[in-house]
Amino acid sequence: MTTLTFADWQQRARDLRIEGRAFIQGEYTAPSAGASFDCISPVDGRVLAQVASCDEADADRAVISARMAFESGVWSRLAPAKRKATMIRFANLIQANAEELALLETLDMGKPISDSLGIDIPGSANALRWAGEAIDKVYDEVAPTPHDQLGLVTREPVGVVAAIVPWNFPLMMACWKLGPALATGNSVVLKPSEKSPLTAIRVAQLAIEAGIPPGVLNVLPGYGHTVGKALALHMDVDTLVFTGSTRVAKQLMIYAGESNMKRVWLEAGGKSPNIVFADAPDLEAAARSAASAIAFNQGEVCTAGSRLLVESAIKERFLPMVVEALKTWKPGNPLDPATNVGALVDTQQLDTVLGYIEAGRNDGAQVLIGGQRTMQDTGGLYVEPTIFDGVSNAMKIAREEIFGPVLSVITFDTAAEAVTIANDTPYGLAAAVWTADISKAHLTAKALRAGSVWVNQYDGGDMTAPFGGFKQSGNGRDKSLHAFDKYTELKATWIKL
Repeated sequence: MTTLTFADWQQRARDLRIEGRAFIQGEYTAPSAGASFDCISPVDGRVLAQVASCDEADADRAVISARMAFESGVWSRLAPAKRKATMIRFANLIQANAEELALLETLDMGKPISDSLGIDIPGSANALRWAGEAIDKVYDEVAPTPHDQLGLVTREPVGVVAAIVPWNFPLMMACWKLGPALATGNSVVLKPSEKSPLTAIRVAQLAIEAGIPPGVLNVLPGYGHTVGKALALHMDVDTLVFTGSTRVAKQLMIYAGESNMKRVWLEAGGKSPNIVFADAPDLEAAARSAASAIAFNQGEVCTAGSRLLVESAIKERFLPMVVEALKTWKPGNPLDPATNVGALVDTQQLDTVLGYIEAGRNDGAQVLIGGQRTMQDTGGLYVEPTIFDGVSNAMKIAREEIFGPVLSVITFDTAAEAVTIANDTPYGLAAAVWTADISKAHLTAKALRAGSVWVNQYDGGDMTAPFGGFKQSGNGRDKSLHAFDKYTELKATWIKL
């Protein structure tokens, strides 16, 4: 871990040279129409760079580049062991440039530098390394056949993958896609969010340095309604992978149907329940976890524990513990290594979060802590972590994804009631259960309609565990060997001997 101080990071921010162009066919290039947009830091409102605003013409250029690379076989037909070695070099280069990438991530998105450096960049490198390490250890199948027949079941790369990734974990979410997509031999056109494009643009060059051939990874910054739409409608994109809002996910499915029926894999929104039973083994730990589950990354997390379900019998004792725990999560300058709550990503998200806080008050919920914008003199976009008590699951703040540090407290009396409340949502991304009763833990976990369920912790797991949602939280899975399914086609070859 670095020993850089607040002053050191500030100086590095002043000295940083930022690349804002698109990356196509192995080199940085201006967008076809010459358009660009201001990349504004939520830390203090400064303009960081002019970033290319790509459009349909650029999507065509990038897809053609990706298709040519794929059909050439320079990557798609490379031996898995050789792809593995290149993927590991790519991961190592990300780790070697961790401080630069962490600084870009923090300035661009607003998260604390300690998180960018300690979580996001190592997690990004690990995702690439894990997929690379796995690819030469995954076997195909031989079907059980008569003695004069041979049935082979093999996996092949799908071809050209368009990956549209979110702004909250910009590089790590990109690498969750790039790892299995590249390892299985595909070419990728990566479209980062216009709210946080800088690390994606930078790592494209690192991919070339690692030995990934030109055209195998292209990066198109720009807006969703222009270049994102163009990729989703493109007739030569074979698979579209996306992490972001449920609203956009639904639109992408329509675009796929209107074009070439490309496969569409989606990780969308969440409204995750964090259920604390009276017999939880450690209420203090549960309280600390409830606070971090909503305040980490400013609450801009798809799995944020935004609904805290507390058994009525312990509410009077437990809720003050959560309030005290949340007091340790304080907004501060993200370049200060001591800061654990940074800035919201942009003014639109700031207004959204403040609007939900106002809606909670109007619906009759009570603010126990927070609820205000803060640090306005910095020019940055900061909101106090907030707890609402007296929330019913019918309230807007309990039903809609806020994507900010706003926690709704809901009480229950029985396990059955807790499950009913938890499942009463269009989402199904994640949930947590706190109990000392192993039978209750298992039965509750089985009853919860969520892709990930954590017991006596929040946000557990690593690259070996699949990640994705039920219901309107999406389909398919990131992480683990299950992620490879999204980027491969299954082929049966039947041979008469």
